[in-house]
Amino acid sequence: MHLSYNKLWKMLIDRGMNKQDLRKLTGLSAASIAKLGKGENVNTDNLVRICKALDCDISDIVEIKKEST
Repeated sequence: MHLSYNKLWKMLIDRGMNKQDLRKLTGLSAASIAKLGKGENVNTDNLVRICKALDCDISDIVEIKKEST
């Protein structure tokens, strides 16, 4: 299983935002944004900061995907 942040990227597109806008809005480091872009694990505090900034729930930005065999 792995995390997918596709919902987050779609939300940003729908709001006319890009990763740089998200970084400025949340105060996250460029490294954290890069980890999100690569689908890597990030600290839950970072996910909470994104949710607060975008006024959404964590399930609106991340989902768990099963590995295809």
